[in-house]
Amino acid sequence: MKEITATELGLKNVGQIYYNLDYDQLFAHEIKNQEGALSANGTMMVDTGKFTGRSPKDKYFVQQDPSQRNIAWGNINQPVSEVIFDELYADVVDYLSGKDIYVTDGFSGANPETTRKIRFITEIAWQSHFIKNMFIRPSVTQLEGFAPDFTVYNAAGISNKNWKKHGLNSEVFVIFNIEKNIAIIGGTWYGGEMKKGIFTMMNYWLPLEKILSMHCSANVGKDGDVYLFFGLSGTGKTTLSTDAARKLIGDDEHGWDDAGIFNFEGGCYAKTIDLSAESEPEIFNAIKRNALLENVVYDKDGVIDYADSSKTENTRVSYPIEHIANHEPKLMAGHPQNIIFLTCDAFGVLPPVSKLSRAQAMYYFLSGYTAKVAGTERGITEPQATFSACFGEAFLPLHPTVYAQLLGKKIDEHNVGAYLVNTGWVGGSYGVGKRMSIKGTRACVNAILDGSIKHCEFEQTAFFGLDIPKKLTGVDTNLLNPRNAWQDKDSFDRTARQLAEMFVENFQKYITDNHDFDFTHAGPKIK
Repeated sequence: MKEITATELGLKNVGQIYYNLDYDQLFAHEIKNQEGALSANGTMMVDTGKFTGRSPKDKYFVQQDPSQRNIAWGNINQPVSEVIFDELYADVVDYLSGKDIYVTDGFSGANPETTRKIRFITEIAWQSHFIKNMFIRPSVTQLEGFAPDFTVYNAAGISNKNWKKHGLNSEVFVIFNIEKNIAIIGGTWYGGEMKKGIFTMMNYWLPLEKILSMHCSANVGKDGDVYLFFGLSGTGKTTLSTDAARKLIGDDEHGWDDAGIFNFEGGCYAKTIDLSAESEPEIFNAIKRNALLENVVYDKDGVIDYADSSKTENTRVSYPIEHIANHEPKLMAGHPQNIIFLTCDAFGVLPPVSKLSRAQAMYYFLSGYTAKVAGTERGITEPQATFSACFGEAFLPLHPTVYAQLLGKKIDEHNVGAYLVNTGWVGGSYGVGKRMSIKGTRACVNAILDGSIKHCEFEQTAFFGLDIPKKLTGVDTNLLNPRNAWQDKDSFDRTARQLAEMFVENFQKYITDNHDFDFTHAGPKIK
C-alpha cells in the first residue's frame, strides 16, 4: 500500500495514519481502542452516542457560484457563507491535525463511467469500518492511483461553540463545499451522516449529467426483470428488495442511465428493530463478522434483544453486500419493468397495494408521502406524517421537478409500470390499527413481481381513486380495501378526507403557469 502524507490529506500534521485498513485490521483496532463490544456470534457492536439518527436541520451548503444557481434553497438546503465555512474548516483541520487518523477510500457509483472517488478522514476505527461496508471497495491496484474527487473530514469530537453567532441551528454541522469538493462534519458521531452526505452529492452531480439518481432499492430476477423500490427510511426498501429468489442490486441508492440501473454503494444499511430469522432471514444471516451493529441492546453474553428499543427505534446494521448470498456482483442491471413506491401510512387510509397510472406515478413520486419512523432523525419519537418529494427530499440539492422530469422520461422510454404499496397501518390510524405484516406486504410485492396482480379484478377507492385488487393470494381480502378494515366507517371517511386534504395542499407547490407538473387530476378528490 502506498504511503500518504498529512499534506496530501490537507492536514498540518498527523500522528499515525491508518490508511485503508482491511477488515481484520479494523477489527483489531476496534478491540484495542475499546470502541464497542462483540455480539455472541462475533459481530462488532457500537453505540453512536446521543445521536442515533441524522441531524437534517444541521446540514448546509456553501452559498457560492456556480453551485448556488443550481441548488433549491430552503429549509432542506440551507445556505452558509464561505466565511463561516472557512472558519469551521480551519477548526476541523486543527482538531484532526496531530491525531492518529483513519483514511478510507471508496467509490460511489458502480458504473465506471460516472463513479466518484471519495475519501473519508475519521478519528475512530468503527467509522472507517462503516465506510468500508457502505461504499464500493477499491482493489489494491485501484488504491495505488487513487486521487479523490471529494473528501469528507469527520471531526465528530468537536462542536461549533459559535453556532448562534453564525446563525446556525445547533453546535452540530454538516457542510458541503461543492466548489472545493469537501464536506466537514462536527458534533455528531452518527455514521449515516457520511453515507447520506455522499448520496446528497450524487443527487447533485448526476442529474446535471441527465442521469436520474434515486432513493430506492433494486433487485433482478433470473430472467433479467428489474424492480425498483422507492421509499424513505423505515418503509421497507431493504427488507422487501432482499429476496432469496432474486438477486439484490442494492438496498438504498441507485442511478438510472441509458444502460440501466446501477448501485451507488457496496453495502447495505438495514434497520434491526424487531428483526428475526423467520421474517427477514437474509438480513438476519448477514449479521456476522465484518458487519457492524449500531445501538442494539444486548446481555452480558452478547446476545442481542432486537425487540428492545430503549436506546433508539433506529437500531441498525451495516454489512458488505457480499453478506447477501444472492446479490448481483456487478451492482448493475438493465432497465426496470416496474417501480414500487413504498409508503408507511400512519393514518391507515391507503390500501396495501394499488396499481398506478403514469400520471398517478408522477403525482405520488412528487408527493413522496410516508410517515417518518421513530429514531431516524433527531426529535422523532413516534411515526409522523410527512411529504418528502421523490421519497427522499432531504437528500435532493436540486428542485424535485428535476428528478421527476428524468423519471417521467424513463417511464415513457421503457414503458415502466408503477405501484403504490402501503407498509404502514391498517384497520385504523397509528395507535388504533396495526401495522401491515411483512408477510402480507411480501404477498402484495410478490403478486407484482410474478405478474399475477395484472389478472386481478380491480375497484377504486374513495377519495384517492386508487385501483386496488378485490382479491389477492396471501392477503386478507378485508384489508385490500382499507375502509373495509375499519370498524368505524365514519371515522375512516373523516380520516381519509383529512389525508386527502393534506395531499392537495402539499401539491399546490408544483402547480405552475406552464402546467408541466400539474398532476392534480391524478391525486385525491375531496367531495
